[in-house]
Amino acid sequence: MLKDRVDLYKELEEKRNSKLMVYITSDRPNLGTQIASDILSPFTEHLDKIGDVEKISLYIYTRGGNTLAAWTLVNLIRNFCKDFEVIIPFNCHSAGTLISLGANRIVMTKQATLGPIDPSVNGPLNPEVPGANNPNSKVPVSVEFVDAYLQMARTELGIRNEKYLSDVLIELSDHIHPLTLGQVYKSKSQIQMLAKKLLEYHEIKEINKDGVIKFLCSESGSHDYTMHRNEARSLGLNIETPDMDFYKCIKSIYDDIENELQIRTAFNPNVVIGDKKQASYQLRRALIESLELGCDVFVSEGKLTKTEIKTDPNNIQTIIQDQRTFEGWRQENI
Repeated sequence: MLKDRVDLYKELEEKRNSKLMVYITSDRPNLGTQIASDILSPFTEHLDKIGDVEKISLYIYTRGGNTLAAWTLVNLIRNFCKDFEVIIPFNCHSAGTLISLGANRIVMTKQATLGPIDPSVNGPLNPEVPGANNPNSKVPVSVEFVDAYLQMARTELGIRNEKYLSDVLIELSDHIHPLTLGQVYKSKSQIQMLAKKLLEYHEIKEINKDGVIKFLCSESGSHDYTMHRNEARSLGLNIETPDMDFYKCIKSIYDDIENELQIRTAFNPNVVIGDKKQASYQLRRALIESLELGCDVFVSEGKLTKTEIKTDPNNIQTIIQDQRTFEGWRQENI
């Protein structure tokens, strides 16, 4: 809990001569949480309490999320400080990497990783997950995978004829709704524009910016690609390596949060309910913290109910129903 990290937060603020904000979205298996626009209100409350200061350090762990929320968060934080730095203890991918591009510097441990910023489009018109019982289960459409498919048609298959290329596009639209494909194109243009604007803070030469954006948006090959600090530095990003004393502080904070959010332990309803017929749960899934305002925690609460259905005389099927009663942010004091 936050009370166990207060001294570490004070130590970090003293080391960096800054005000600290901590933002964690858990990637606990079966219970992942992503960056979303609902963080802007609690972040504003914390920043209002901190006030206008010279420097803010954002300690962040995330697998990504909404790119516009990331863009807005960077601009929000920068309105409260002249110097903005990001501290990465471990994973900071996708929209998290976009946030990092908007900092004056990125402090990365040896295990810290950034990742590609190519977004995936999610919406009601996306293809359904094959074999899923829930019609609302949709397949995210990767912007770069769509682009790679069309590039493959031109380069690998050697299709040059406009009619044949048109047939390829028509075939693709049979599987992915045309409006989703339009959103894919728009998302690609948007992420490139946002990245270029944010890179202004890294003082990268104009001639190198397009190369950085191209690598982060497509040339890394896969959205799962991870980039450690040496590669990030070689791209021209302003990367700082923490000394051993600072690293111990960063690692101690992460270890405590990892334990609190049970990041390494998969969420399993069968384990939660055990031998009981019913069991209530409260799951901590994300944190926004500062010494000035305490902790905002994103929680999911609900009740699991176990029922047994006799499918035939010799077979009984056990079903666990999940009734979610609350999901959202709650503020906790130190």
